[in-house]
Parts: sequence; C-alpha cells; structure tokens
Amino acid sequence: MKDICFELSVGVYWAIMPAKPFYITTTLPYVNAEPHIGFAMEIIRADIIARYKRLLGYDVFFNTGTDEHGQKIYQQTLEKGVAPQVYVDEYAEKFHALIIPLGISEVNFIRTTDPAHVAAARAFWKLVNKNGYIYKKVYKIKYCAGCELEKTESELENGRCPIHPNREIELRDEENYYFKFSAFEEKLLQLYAANPDFVLPHSRLGEIRAFVSRGLEDFSISRLKEKMSWGVPVPNDDSQVMYVWFDALVNYISAVGWPSDMEKFQKWWVETGGVVQYCGKDNLRQQSAMWQAMLMSAGIPPSKQIIINGFITSGGQKMSKSTGNVISPFDIVEKYGTDTLRYFVAREITTFEDFDVTPERIKEAYNANLANGLGNLASRIIKMAEDQLIVGSCKLLEEIPEEIKKTLEKYEIQKAMDYIWERIQKLDRRIQETEPYRMVKTEPEKGKQIIGELVSELFIIAHCLEPFLPETAEKIKEAIRANKKPENLFVRK
Repeated sequence: MKDICFELSVGVYWAIMPAKPFYITTTLPYVNAEPHIGFAMEIIRADIIARYKRLLGYDVFFNTGTDEHGQKIYQQTLEKGVAPQVYVDEYAEKFHALIIPLGISEVNFIRTTDPAHVAAARAFWKLVNKNGYIYKKVYKIKYCAGCELEKTESELENGRCPIHPNREIELRDEENYYFKFSAFEEKLLQLYAANPDFVLPHSRLGEIRAFVSRGLEDFSISRLKEKMSWGVPVPNDDSQVMYVWFDALVNYISAVGWPSDMEKFQKWWVETGGVVQYCGKDNLRQQSAMWQAMLMSAGIPPSKQIIINGFITSGGQKMSKSTGNVISPFDIVEKYGTDTLRYFVAREITTFEDFDVTPERIKEAYNANLANGLGNLASRIIKMAEDQLIVGSCKLLEEIPEEIKKTLEKYEIQKAMDYIWERIQKLDRRIQETEPYRMVKTEPEKGKQIIGELVSELFIIAHCLEPFLPETAEKIKEAIRANKKPENLFVRK
C-alpha cells in the first residue's frame, strides 16, 4: 500500500513520563506430572495481561516457574529410584519448554530449588518467627496428600477430599512447627472489606470470606526430616524441613528481590501495590488467605489481586493419566499453531468457570473462527487493496478501544475477545453488503475509499489482537504495510 500515514496513539506520552511498574505472576505448577492444557491456560492468560499492560506503556515483571519440594515429589523419587534434584530438573525443563511454543513474552522463570529462593524462604521464616507467629507443637490432623494440605471435617465429603476423592485421608501425629494463622482472621476480613476486587470473580471472594469467617486454625509449616527430607531446611533445627506451601509461596517476593535486593522489591512490590496472581480455584485458600496472612506476619504489604480460574475437564472428567484424557499443549501447538491455542484459551474457554475441552471442540473452533473467520477476512481485504493499489491516507491507528480496556482491567479476557470478534464479523458483513471488489469497476473512487476503510479497520483489529494472538497480529500488520496478501494465516484442517 502506497503513501499510508501511520498514526501512533502511544509513544509520545511515554517518552515524557517514566513507565509505571506492573507485576503479574502465575502459580508455580508442581513438577510431579507433564504440563497439560490447564497450566497452559493460566500462563497464556497471564501473558495476555502482561502484553496488554506493555501496550499501554507499563514496565512489566511477569513471573512463572516451578514448585519442586514436598511429599508427592519425594515419594515419586523413591518409587523411581532417582535423586530428587535429578527428578525435578527433568520436569522443570518440561515446564520451561512451554514458553516458546505458547508464545509467552518476556518472563522470569523461578524454581523453588534456586539457591536465592531457598535463602529467601529461610529469611522469611526467621522474620515470621522473630515476630512471634511460629511455634512448635504436636501435629495431629487429617491430611490430604494430593493437596498437601490439612483438611477440616467440614471440607471433607464422605470422609474424603472432594478434589482428590480417590485418596485416603491420612491421620498424622508428630511434632512440627505451626504458623499462627488464627491471629489473622480479623485482619483478613478487613483486607477483603477494604478491597472488594481483591479476589476475582467476586463469587470466589465470597467463598474465602466465608471460610475465614468460620474461624481459622493454625497450620503446620514443617515436616520431620527423617520422614520427608526433600524440602528447605528449617533455620536452627536440623530435624525439620519446611512445609512445601510455606516455602513455595515465598517465591512471589523472592522473585522480585526480597530480601537481598530491596530496591528491586520496592519497585515491583511496593510501588505496584503488590502482585496480581493468577491461580486455579483449588488455590483459593492458599493464595488469598494463607499467603496474605504470611505476608502480614512478616510486615509486608498484601498482594494486589488474586484472579481465580476454573478447572479444565475433558469429556466430562478431570484430566488424568489413568483416564487417558490429558490434552497436551505441545500437541495442540504442533497441529494447529501457537495462536490457535491462545485463541481457544482466550475466547472459547469461560474466563472464571469450569470448562470442558476436547480435541473435536478445538478443531471446530479453529476452522470456524480462525481459518474461515479471521484468516479468510484478512486475506480478502489485503488482496483487494493489493489489486487496486490503494493510494492515499489510510489511518493505521495503533489504539486499544475503551471496551477492551474496561474488560481487561477486570481480567474478563473472553469478553475482550468477543468484542474483537464482533468487529471482525461486522467487517465481514460490510464486505458482503457493499461488495467493494465490484464497486471499483462502476464507482472506482467510492470502491477504493471503502477498501481503504476496510484496511484501516483491519489494522486496528490486528493491534487489538496483539496481546491475544501476537504472531497473527504481526503478520496482518506487516501484510498491510507491504500491501501484499499474506500466506494462509490458518489453513483449514
């Protein structure tokens, strides 16, 4: 396309004002199984928000990584006859290998076996202990090894954990260290009351508020080393290692410098108002209550927000090796490409609720909305522009509409994608109604004007898609700039 005027809506302002920091993290997946589409969903959604914030000019710290200590991992290393560090190194690499296939942007990858994190976890323990919130007592509880969490009677269904109904509840009796969780009931309720968007969706905030209101019980934060040696050593007590959750949660502050680089911590935790944390609904209690109480006990400000995803099932069942219904993100990307998985996660899967995913559903969405939808539309519009050698002042605006900003500020990713697809469908209808490829033969100027307007709108759509489908967005933009029809963006399967 010739003589196109590029008008950028951002850039000048941010050249004057320093970039505002923004910190977002996923949970750290437990390295006791292969990566599946559930965690792929979480990291893609976090990446969408990270990319969106960067488009607005923010300086973004995006954190993910792997959780590598605890009973389940230790048990598997015994069964396989391998050293724990060798085992976690192998699985951590499988999660790290997701970054490129999923199109994840600049990201910090932390492992809970990293020396810097181990040092931070021990420093955190010492601080909480100094503040009077750790004590030792006989540990006698009902315990779900699947969750690696204590369970109260009200949380069990027919004597079993509802998340891991195939596991027997264990009764444990030993001397461990405890965290004074009960001391933070009122403070947690005050936190929720002062921040009505602290947990999204709001229904999950209601759940955690109800949990805290029923009364909090102190929980064990260590294990006997002679029974389970794979953990961070407890300071000043060689007989104990840290409970996996107490260790792993500290990653959110150790990743941004605490306590060794407090200038870095000031920027990414204090100035940002805390971290935005993505997690699954099975992490609600740990992230929005346990971790917040731990932060309070150390005198550290709370997280900024907790965003709760639903579960992904397949064929109506929870994904597991035994049922054979695990969907690998690597397989989806190999067959359909990176942006297909990103599209499916962003638009097809409900933002906050459970959703059932099958290979057939992925294929159907790919053909209907990418191959026959966006891909076909982009090719038609750019081909019309190429054939007609459109010359003039098409305004190629790089702007994010307010409708998208409103939804993404609430982490409503599906609504944002629906808005973009409404514009795609509207553009397709305009081609059908005006038939500009015919009009250029009878009313050349009017036909070329319409084609130019179609190109301008397609460019805006491509810019809107950058956080969601970055590869596709860039291909469309480059094709428009070069005024040359792109290769097939999505080949029908």
